[in-house]
Amino acid sequence: MQTVRRFGRAGLDLLEDRECLRLLGTVPVGRVVFTRGGLPAVRVVRFRVDEDSIVFAADDSEEGIRAALRGDVVAFEADDLDAGHTEGWTVTAVGHLSVVPPEEALVLAPSEPGRQLIRLDVESLSGHRLLV
Repeated sequence: MQTVRRFGRAGLDLLEDRECLRLLGTVPVGRVVFTRGGLPAVRVVRFRVDEDSIVFAADDSEEGIRAALRGDVVAFEADDLDAGHTEGWTVTAVGHLSVVPPEEALVLAPSEPGRQLIRLDVESLSGHRLLV
């Protein structure tokens, strides 16, 4: 069976949700986009894909934990770009944050006991592959 490719207005190859999640699993670092004091803010995080969610460690401030406890809506973006050849992909996820329970955090990050993890429950995914 041949894969049907979809193209957006700018000629970018649009990615299906499953492909977006697969690609996210191939890179270790992404960016959480949130609001701080009414202004946009971005934080770089190490993350992992856990089924249909994105999990990352809370930073040392309590800001991330408070956002997760409130269930804030944030965006998350990761990519793999080769600027020299103008190839690559980018994926953006949007959803609500939550705190990962400690017993689940031990399973997800056994090498980091006691580390507080935050989950982004993905509600919307979009991605595209850059075409030469």
